Amino acid sequence: MGLPVVLAAVTLGLAGCATQSTAPETQSYIFFPPPPDEPHVQYLTSFSSESDLGGGTRFEDFVLGTTLAKQPIAKPYGIATIPGKIYICDSGAASLAVADLAKSKMDFITPEGEGQMRTPINLAVDQDGTTYVTDMGRGQVVIYSSSHDYIGAIGMMNGMRPGGVAVSGGRVYVSDLQSHTIRAYDKTSRSLLFSFPRDPADDKSKLFLPTNLAVDQAGHVYVSDTGGFFVKIFDADGNFLRKIGNIGSGYGQFARSKGIAADREGRVFVVDAATQVVQLFDPTGQLLTFFGYPKTSGEAGLFLPAGIALDYDNVAAFQKYAAPGFQLEYLIFVTNQFGGHRVSVFGFGHK
Repeated sequence: MGLPVVLAAVTLGLAGCATQSTAPETQSYIFFPPPPDEPHVQYLTSFSSESDLGGGTRFEDFVLGTTLAKQPIAKPYGIATIPGKIYICDSGAASLAVADLAKSKMDFITPEGEGQMRTPINLAVDQDGTTYVTDMGRGQVVIYSSSHDYIGAIGMMNGMRPGGVAVSGGRVYVSDLQSHTIRAYDKTSRSLLFSFPRDPADDKSKLFLPTNLAVDQAGHVYVSDTGGFFVKIFDADGNFLRKIGNIGSGYGQFARSKGIAADREGRVFVVDAATQVVQLFDPTGQLLTFFGYPKTSGEAGLFLPAGIALDYDNVAAFQKYAAPGFQLEYLIFVTNQFGGHRVSVFGFGHK
């Protein structure tokens, strides 16, 4: 994969670790791992709203134009992207924030009537723009068209406690914190196909508090189990394959795992809300590196991070933030539920 293990160069800086990581006081470009190691992740910019984009960034110049909305993102969790757009699930405002890169505009979608959101947590956006939102307040997955009109819902009202959602092929996968399972629905009929783990008594595949989901290029389903302190991986039909991590705040461990994503090479990104970093693993589960400044207020610091999304389609719009000679391969968006930067933008790349 070409990405070396850098455990000797950096530390999570938490209780029980020998070294504390601190943010540089003055630095034009922030890389992870830090010099002298070869950089692979660069902090690019952050934003909270159209009118208040912390850190003195120029994000508004190319995304938001001259008409700035005053409404900030209140409490973001899930985030997803399609070409030209960034979708942010705002559980605090019961709405979706949609940044349209082509139109230089940010809209806040707050449906009424049957499509009203109560406590939206996570979302997935299909290729045609159809948006699936897990709403814990409704106990359903609410579905909206590409024009943000209400289409329908998956599941009965209060029929589950949905956390994460992912769309792959003709299926919609939903994590249910109530039954401790992943539900696979037919995308067209919205009928339940099956649930997994198949055997709740099987310790290898058992889930405790499955909060977030991701699906990779091969159709494998990654489950971030906040209550189990690990990530478990299943095939598309719900058969258990392997797990990543265990309880703790050290290398390759999780204290409160949340958002999860997999890139095209099979590398896995896992957000930890407790240690306030994102850890990066190779396809075998070996820790490669992490980014964020644990327990500090550095510019690239994460504050109660929750959701994560990888974006290959909108790289050109953010390349201007990359350091000279650093070529971005894809973008990494991380939502923060606290602090001045509600969405932090990183870039994965190489020199």
